[in-house]
Amino acid sequence: MKKCLLLAISLLLALAVQAQTNLVGRTYYNANILSDKMNEAIKQVLPEAKAEAIAKEEKEKGRKLTDAEKAAVEKKLQEARTKANAVLKSMKTAVTIEFKSESQAVMKMDMQMDDEALKQAGVNWAKRKMLKALLSMAPSSEKATYVVKGNLVIMDPNDEPDTLRLSDDGKYLYGKFDQKSDIRLTRTK
Repeated sequence: MKKCLLLAISLLLALAVQAQTNLVGRTYYNANILSDKMNEAIKQVLPEAKAEAIAKEEKEKGRKLTDAEKAAVEKKLQEARTKANAVLKSMKTAVTIEFKSESQAVMKMDMQMDDEALKQAGVNWAKRKMLKALLSMAPSSEKATYVVKGNLVIMDPNDEPDTLRLSDDGKYLYGKFDQKSDIRLTRTK
């Protein structure tokens, strides 16, 4: 009797787990995968840049900087941060993953650039045109195969596997943009 009950519970759990990982028809989206990561990077680099700029100025002058000179260095760094933020706001990269069948998904990447914002940030005409050309050559959508193993979704398991992790409630899909940057896609459908 106990064995039958345990077998039934195991079977129900296996069906529940399988039902949770059926991704067909789901869509996950992030409006700008780079914004949070770039803001974090700027916040991390800024203190180091400030210390390096002060050390460089002190070395050139052969003495410790006065408070007014430190304020001038701080002002230059703040201007650089303002320009960097303008550049960040001018570029957006949206990512969508649509699960079409049990093994096929479509990944879409929409990269946009605000030419006027880049112009105001001081990016010259040639660089803006080069960025536009690069964005126009980037593929906007790509078909991929995937395999689900528990809460892991392995995209292109045979070629260059990219492992994503599904949240327990199925609302989020987590992955790595690069070695250091995590991304989160939110379920929209």
